[in-house]
Amino acid sequence: MASHRSLLVLLLPLLMAAAVPSAAAAGPGDIAVFWGRNKDEGTLREACDTGTYNTVIISFLTGFGHGKYTLDLSGHPLAGVGDDIKHCKSKGILVLLSIGGPNGTYSLPSSQSAFSLADYLWTSFLGGSHTGPFGDAVIDGVDFYIDQGGAADHYDELARRLASLSYNRATTLSATVRCRYPDPHVTSALATGLFSRVHVRLYGDLKCTWADREAFEAWAAAYPASKMFVGVVASPDVDQDAYMFQKDLYYNVLQFAQKLPNYGGLMIWNRYYDKRDHYISSS
Repeated sequence: MASHRSLLVLLLPLLMAAAVPSAAAAGPGDIAVFWGRNKDEGTLREACDTGTYNTVIISFLTGFGHGKYTLDLSGHPLAGVGDDIKHCKSKGILVLLSIGGPNGTYSLPSSQSAFSLADYLWTSFLGGSHTGPFGDAVIDGVDFYIDQGGAADHYDELARRLASLSYNRATTLSATVRCRYPDPHVTSALATGLFSRVHVRLYGDLKCTWADREAFEAWAAAYPASKMFVGVVASPDVDQDAYMFQKDLYYNVLQFAQKLPNYGGLMIWNRYYDKRDHYISSS
């Protein structure tokens, strides 16, 4: 499993100084990163070989719900991604595909559109009968990063359909939600109880109604059966107002979040900025 030596070097002195030895022993938890947002971030294999991340989230499937599917990897060639997925999984790293994203054209206006998307994801990425954009490589699950559409969209039915198709193998469902609780785009989906992890974005255009810590704690309390991840930007170039230096991240959020029974770790947006600025990863 990937280690977190770079972040631990930065956070461990803070943890020790704050006299919380149990948290110091635990470290920051698992670390997830979004990959696929910039062609200069390097390959998926390179991200997995850093020894930093437990989870890589391929992003994004940006078009769905209207009979057409669009996979946008920001200029990365598809050739080789399948082999990289297999390589990452051989190292014990969880590989997810994120659907939606901040851009693109997508919605699930009907039950049929939800079922069609589930069937496409199953057959193309999750081990169904057909090879997909990544060849015969099988990903571990699907992340819901939904910033478009309305509360009436059928993401709950998508989650249930994916779960029913995956009855004979473990398929991870995660949601990457807006900071302010609740996020109406995924409320119905999360209500299914099928999501094993939730990434809370402590950044973005919509500001939290509470401080970062209180917002994260609200999400954690609402979904006690899901592992909760603190989502942060790896550079002020992404969101200068939301960017936290490692010291601020610990004192403002992590020292409290780590005490929650369903704390999972960190989610980093994204691999390009993490590689460039060495926020978490040293390479």
